[in-house]
Amino acid sequence: MKRFEFLKKIKLPSTGGFSIGKTLFWGVTLALAVALFFFTRDFTACWTLTGLPGLTPNHCSETSALTQFNPEGTPITVEEAPVLAPPVSAPEVELPSAWDGASRINILFIGLDYREWQQDDGPPRSDTMILFTVDPLTKTAGMLSIPRDLWVNIPGFGYSRINTAYPSGEGAQLPGGGPGLAMKTVEQLLGVPVQYYAQIDFNTFVDLINMLGCITVIPEETLILDPVGSGPDHVRITAGGERELCGWKVLAYARTRKTEGGDTDRSRRQQQVIFALQQKIFNPETFPSLIAQAPEMYFQLQNGIHTNMPFEDAVKLAVLGKDIAPSSIKTGVIDTSMVTLDNTVLAGQAASVMKPIADKVRILRDEIFTSTGPLSPLAVPSNNTDINLLVQEMRAEEARVRVVDGTFTPGLDQRAGAYFQAQGMNVTEVGAADAIYSSTVVVIYGPKLYTLRYLQGVFGISHTQIRFNPDPGSTVDIEIRLGSDLAASIP
Repeated sequence: MKRFEFLKKIKLPSTGGFSIGKTLFWGVTLALAVALFFFTRDFTACWTLTGLPGLTPNHCSETSALTQFNPEGTPITVEEAPVLAPPVSAPEVELPSAWDGASRINILFIGLDYREWQQDDGPPRSDTMILFTVDPLTKTAGMLSIPRDLWVNIPGFGYSRINTAYPSGEGAQLPGGGPGLAMKTVEQLLGVPVQYYAQIDFNTFVDLINMLGCITVIPEETLILDPVGSGPDHVRITAGGERELCGWKVLAYARTRKTEGGDTDRSRRQQQVIFALQQKIFNPETFPSLIAQAPEMYFQLQNGIHTNMPFEDAVKLAVLGKDIAPSSIKTGVIDTSMVTLDNTVLAGQAASVMKPIADKVRILRDEIFTSTGPLSPLAVPSNNTDINLLVQEMRAEEARVRVVDGTFTPGLDQRAGAYFQAQGMNVTEVGAADAIYSSTVVVIYGPKLYTLRYLQGVFGISHTQIRFNPDPGSTVDIEIRLGSDLAASIP
């Protein structure tokens, strides 16, 4: 037992042999030391005469020979001490309070491909990416499915399929690993912050389904289901009507892509599975018991679930989720109507990729990640655009802006920064430019094009004054280098 570990540290003097008298002496000494240790420990642990930090051990409530005091401060004997009332039983299920944040939060769900079942095959690629969003104030939510073949700029690695962000982060052992780089990649693609991620292994997903029970789906076409592709375990389901799926069949239904629509069809089936799980989890008859079992379920599944969200916050978020109606959940898929199909070479192999059309993806993003619906596309000419709309778009984007003075006008950077802030711009830095500019230059470090459009529409910034310099490590999204042409416009 650990409580006797201190005995190992007692070193006996070297005597060249023990007599019976010495043996008795050291035996008595050790016995007294043990008794003194336990007496001192219990005496200090059960001290009640003055306040001490920490919790009193349960054994201290047992009968003791120490003097006790009544509420008036009069000493009483143990026999006179009042008998404590039995503890009141807590309700069977007590739900924690809902999510305590007022801000919208975004969570990236990552599912890994079947190679994670194989050993020594390198970091796995992400098979599934779905960005979830929850707005605690309006009790609305949304989910956006991102195809794995989407051609994107992966911070620090250049352009590639988005499903390579995870293995790139893992292989390079970056801070945050694969999930961290995947989050940054999605942030740069969509222009929205990603606070959390949740990554689940396939085996763990099947275990979770087994715990929750079977779900009901409505297939839109005939499918052959198999957990990892062609194999002995497969089942054929037909379209039309409800179908009950259990265990690995749910995983296979969510993963199969052998349909005419490929990834797009698969993304919609995955969202169908998510809605079925939501209905299962948030059923009023079963939800309280699931919350009560959450710690035990997490303990059993924790080796296959990886997330940066604290368990307590996840439970609070789940409690909030029960108040979000399915009709309040917006869904979207980046499909073939929002991309151009192209071919390239990756790792020496021919590869088909999907290059996103920025305006179309942005409209879909705004439908899901804003409470007011989609904002106008960038393609609207600035001379036909309502100034109020430009301001609204700029404010909603919340781009981080640096304003630097490229003129000889004293204090122009401070005045311009205050002026842009008054218009609702998120000015985070001001200072002097690295050179003198006759014409204002706008440098774009991040995908914040609504703010650029505002500058074009309100201040007449032309395309010759715009510099695109993507830099995920930049502390700002846009830098305005003020020239003498704009100096007179700043009050």
